This record gives sequence, structure tokens and C-alpha cells, in this order.
Amino acid sequence: MSHVVSIKTRLHDPAAISVACRRLGLTEPTHGTATMYAGQTAEGLLVQLPGWKFAIAIDIQSGEVKADNFSGHWGDQVELDRFLQSYAVEKCRIEARKQGHVVTEHQLQDGSIRLQIQEGA
Repeated sequence: MSHVVSIKTRLHDPAAISVACRRLGLTEPTHGTATMYAGQTAEGLLVQLPGWKFAIAIDIQSGEVKADNFSGHWGDQVELDRFLQSYAVEKCRIEARKQGHVVTEHQLQDGSIRLQIQEGA
């Protein structure tokens, strides 16, 4: 039986954040304070996206991501979207494996990813 799921991503799992970074060839996230435009700051796990002037800051308690790309002038939204997608995929894989399921990943032509999760090993 097949199910289609839409996910609104909240980033609460530091392990899945790290795996998403490795998947995309990014440096490991570090805990700290990101300085953004006009001296604004955001605390959390910091991830430097390719071509972004400022690191994004992930508050794992709330799951929120603070990012400043100045409407694309300081970073391409595609990079943030790619990171969020990778996090969602990795989090799904982690949770499915915890329950003993087998996960198969399919990259689609439009850039989306289809995960097939089967019960049991």
C-alpha cells in the first residue's frame, strides 16, 4: 500500500542535521551565535550553506531556522531548500530504521526525493 505524505519541516534532531550536512558536503554544524544583517544575532546549531553570506541558525528546541539571505542577494534560497529536504529525508530514514523498516530512496527528475519505506528487514 502506498501513501503520499506532505511534511512541514521542523529541525529538532541534531544527528539528522549532521547527516544532512554530510550528505550535501557541508561542514559539520557547530553550536554558536550567528551574526546577521545590522548586527542581529541568532543562537543555535550553525550551518554554512554554499554561497550564503551568513550561516543559518537552527534552534533545535523550537525547530525553527533563522536565515538571512536578503531576498536572494546574500544566498540562493535553493541551497536552504536543498538542506531542508536533506534533513527531512535523513530524519525519515533514522526513524524508519529505528522501527526496523527498510528505506529505499529515489531521486526524481524534478529534484524531489521519493522514499519507499517497507516494514521489516
